[in-house]
Amino acid sequence: MANRLKLCVVALAALLGAAPAEALDRAAWLRDLDQARAAVAGKYANLEWLARDRDVDVGRLFDQARRQIASSKSDAGARAAFDRLVRGMGDGHVEIRWPAADPAADPPAAPCAALGFGDRRIGKPLPAFATGYRAIRGPEEFPAGLIRAGGRQVGVVRIDQFGPEPDPALCKAALQALAIPADRPCDDACERRMLAWLYGRLTQDFAATLHALRRAGAQTLVADLTGNGGGSEWAEAAARMVTPRRLTAERMGFVRSRHWTEKWARDAAVLRAAAARETGHDRAFLLKAAQAYDARRTAAATRCDGEPLFRKGRPACRWVVRGFFATGFVGAADPSRFRGKPWAGRIFSPSKYAYAEGVWRGPLIVLVNGGTWSAAEEFAAELQDNRAAVIMGAPTGGAGCGHTDGGDPTTLRNSGAVLLLPDCVRLRADGSNEVTGVRPDVAVDLHGHDGARRQAKLWAQKLPEAVRRASALYGRPRR
Repeated sequence: MANRLKLCVVALAALLGAAPAEALDRAAWLRDLDQARAAVAGKYANLEWLARDRDVDVGRLFDQARRQIASSKSDAGARAAFDRLVRGMGDGHVEIRWPAADPAADPPAAPCAALGFGDRRIGKPLPAFATGYRAIRGPEEFPAGLIRAGGRQVGVVRIDQFGPEPDPALCKAALQALAIPADRPCDDACERRMLAWLYGRLTQDFAATLHALRRAGAQTLVADLTGNGGGSEWAEAAARMVTPRRLTAERMGFVRSRHWTEKWARDAAVLRAAAARETGHDRAFLLKAAQAYDARRTAAATRCDGEPLFRKGRPACRWVVRGFFATGFVGAADPSRFRGKPWAGRIFSPSKYAYAEGVWRGPLIVLVNGGTWSAAEEFAAELQDNRAAVIMGAPTGGAGCGHTDGGDPTTLRNSGAVLLLPDCVRLRADGSNEVTGVRPDVAVDLHGHDGARRQAKLWAQKLPEAVRRASALYGRPRR
């Protein structure tokens, strides 16, 4: 009896060991990998930067992923191969999103959750942990304070993100002001109303904070962007609020693809429709812009094969095509130039917001670190290229331009995963891709593993130097 039981146990163990832990269709996963490779070769804007500037062997990354899938025992192992591939590309805007187990299980989100609001709260500025810092009262979205350095009063404002999402109280205020129920889903029109109110309030409160700092005696301003992961194109309006200088936006480049072909055609049609309702100078201006968009559409429709870049070669055509500016057709403008024009945002994106140039008019320092990404890099790079600010801190993370008009996602046919690839680049004044990151003018040894007090101490030690350099850009600081 004991021997029979032993034989049964051995047989059961052998049976269980022979059975796969999870069914794996390797061929289907490899087809997904081929689809991902084709997407990268056809519409990844930073492919040339990755292969030539960062010296990444893109072909080898895909070969490694292929071998890992071929040796995988489960779907989890195949997914890990894709995750490793994305990490190896090292681009903050390259992402793969795996489908939820049961998408139908998630009910429609309430308005604040749908717009990205959560429970996170805005933290103190990094300088708040330095000796001698004094907070001032003001809008909660922009914590601010004062500290002395080099015999001058330095104002500090924290910009946690270039958008309203970090402040849940702001969303609740929008719901109340617009009489929108907090517990019901919000359609597209409802979300547009909310976003218009939220960005109007954000612009108003940012200006109020800058005025409060000036009244408190600040002579130099520090805009703290440490840990700012980006946000929206509101960054362009905010940059123009912290300097009296007329800023010129970075040049924009795009990748040849169906996405951009359709976008240029769509935008040209909108501009022509707007021109039909205008007369005189505005009509001529809009028609000229539409013609320029037509030329970009033709360029976008001319395909360019990126496969040579997988082998560190050169494609037969220019990989990234010059567009206009990060702000649109126009790179610099008086805010009043397009005010009240329904088409203004398509020509000059800051026109979407009721901002004023030069709310702050004195010397400016922008504090960044490795957690500064995307739109926050756009803000810092533009001010640096226009010699309107001294950049202080550690090199930024390097995310650059991301996804225009929702981007051009690729859904992998087997797994259902969505591969997101940036479709645009922002080009610095020296022609470099902003994805390389923003290098500080005054370097501070800021490390994420150091505590806030140590980082603030290191910052305070370099602050007098940054104040002197910012003063040199603007002349004598003004109250």
